[in-house]
Amino acid sequence: MVQTRQVTMARHGVVSAPHYLASQAGTRIMMAGGNAIDAAIAANAVLNVVYPFVNGTGGDLFILLYDAKSDNIYALNASGRAPAAATPDWFKANGHTTMPERGILSVSVPGVVDGWQMVSERFGRLGLAKSLQPAITYAEEGFGVGHILSDSIKGLLKQDFIHSSWRDVYAPGGRAPEPGELLKVPELARSLRLIAEQGRDVFYKGEIGRALVEFSNQLGGLFTMEDLAEHTSEWVEPLSISYNGYRIYELPPNTHGLTALQMIKLLEKFNISGDQLDPKNIHLQVEAKKLAFADRVAYLTDPLHMKVDTAQLLNDDYLEQRRSLIKLDKAMETLVPGKVTGDTIYLCAADGEGNAVSLIQSNYMGVGSGLVVPGYGIELQNRGAYFSLDPAHANVIAPRKRTMHTLIPSMATRNDRPEIVFGTMGGDGQPQIHQQVYTNLINYGMNIQAAIDAPRWIHGKGFPTDPYEVLNMETRFPAETIEGLTALGHKPRQTLAYDRMMGYAQGIVINQENGLLMGGSDPRADSASIGW
Repeated sequence: MVQTRQVTMARHGVVSAPHYLASQAGTRIMMAGGNAIDAAIAANAVLNVVYPFVNGTGGDLFILLYDAKSDNIYALNASGRAPAAATPDWFKANGHTTMPERGILSVSVPGVVDGWQMVSERFGRLGLAKSLQPAITYAEEGFGVGHILSDSIKGLLKQDFIHSSWRDVYAPGGRAPEPGELLKVPELARSLRLIAEQGRDVFYKGEIGRALVEFSNQLGGLFTMEDLAEHTSEWVEPLSISYNGYRIYELPPNTHGLTALQMIKLLEKFNISGDQLDPKNIHLQVEAKKLAFADRVAYLTDPLHMKVDTAQLLNDDYLEQRRSLIKLDKAMETLVPGKVTGDTIYLCAADGEGNAVSLIQSNYMGVGSGLVVPGYGIELQNRGAYFSLDPAHANVIAPRKRTMHTLIPSMATRNDRPEIVFGTMGGDGQPQIHQQVYTNLINYGMNIQAAIDAPRWIHGKGFPTDPYEVLNMETRFPAETIEGLTALGHKPRQTLAYDRMMGYAQGIVINQENGLLMGGSDPRADSASIGW
C-alpha cells in the first residue's frame, strides 16, 4: 500500500491533528513540561481558531484517556443539553414539524469549555491557561489561511443560513480570505483570554454566558442563564469489546460509540484477512454497518432516556443473531438512511510517561448554527438539530436532554496496555472509518500511516439529493473492487482520490516493547503528526 508520508516516530511525545499548527502547539506544550492532556487541550484550542468550519468553542467535546499514574482509562462526556424550555409541544406550537437545522433553535448548551477545565484540573500538569495560550496568540496575531479554510469560507458565504455575526468574524470586509493571507480573530482571542483568566465560570455564569443569552433572546431562542449555569460534564464508563487479541474502547451513549463496536465485533467470526481491497471483505464490512445503524436509529439517545441497556446490544448472543442476517453473496436492503457529512475535528496525543488522549470536538454540520456570539467570536453548534419532534422516537427533544451524538474518540489496548489511540471526523461516517482503520491495523497488519492513507468507503446518503443510500468509494479502489461490489448488489459511487467526505483520521500506535510512539495523520486535511 502506497503511503503519502512516513510514520512519525518519537520517544517523548506525539500529537496528531488535522492542522499542523495544532499539532505543533501540542508538541510545544509537552516540550515545556506538559503532559499529553495539556497538549491535547492546546491542540484543540488552536483548531478552534484555525479550523472554524468544523469546530468551535461553542461546540461539544468527548475525551477518552489513559492515565499512566492510575493505570486506568477514563471517559469524559462534555456534551451539552437542550434548554429547559425545549419541548416538542413548544416547537409544534411555533410552527415547526421537524427540528430546525440551523439558527438559534438548533443550539444546545456548549460543552467544550467545561470539558477543557474538568480534564485539565484532574489530569493536566500546567493548567488550562497555559494550554490556551497558543490559541490566543494565533487568534490575536493571525495565522496563514490555507486553501481548505479559504474554500470552506467561500462556500459558506453562499449559504443563506450563515448569519451576519459569522460573516463579520470570518469574512472581514465582506469576502473570504484567500490562501496565503493572514486571518485574525480578535473576538475569539478575547473569549479565550477570559477563560484562561477566570475559568469555565465566565462562560457559564459570567460575561460570555450573559452575552450568549442576550444574543439568544434577540433571535427568539430559549436559553436562560440557568440553562448555562446548571451545565456540567460527566465522567462516564467507556464501552469496550474484545477483538482479535485487542480490547477496543469507545464512549457510551449519548454517542454512537456502541455503533462502532457493533460494526467491528460483527466481523470477528468472519476472520477477515488477505486483501483490504477484496470486494468480499468490503461487502462484510458494509453489511455490518447496516445492522449496527439500524440499532442506532432505534435505540441511541441520552442514556437517561434510553429504553434498552447498552450491554444487551453488545451481548454475544444478540450479536450472533444479527450476524446471521449477513449473506456472503448478496447485499441486504438498506435498513436505515444515514448522513455522511463531515463536521468535526479529531486529535490524539501521547507522551513518554505513558499517558494517551483521544479527543473529538465539533460544531455539527460544519459551522453549526451559522451564528457567532457578537463581540466574543464563539461559534454556536447546532447539535439540537439531531433531536426528533416525534414523541415516540428514542431521540425526541426534552428539557435538559442530551441528543444522540456522532462524536466518538477511541482507543485500543493489548495485554491491558494502550496500543492504539485513534479517531476521525466524518459525521455518520465515523464508526465506518473506525471499523476500516481498526481492521487495517489488526486484520491486515498495516502501520498507522498506511492504515489512514488506505482507500476509504462510506455507506449512506452522501448528498441530500440522493434518492437512496450509496457506497461512496474513493477513486483509488481498483475497477475489479467496484465491479465485485456491484455484482453483490451494492451501489458504488466513486468520489475523489482523497475525499474530505471520508473524514480526517489521526492515530498513534504505542510500541509496548520499547515505548516508541508512532503517529499517523490524514492527507485529506492539513494534518500533521509531530513528535519530539
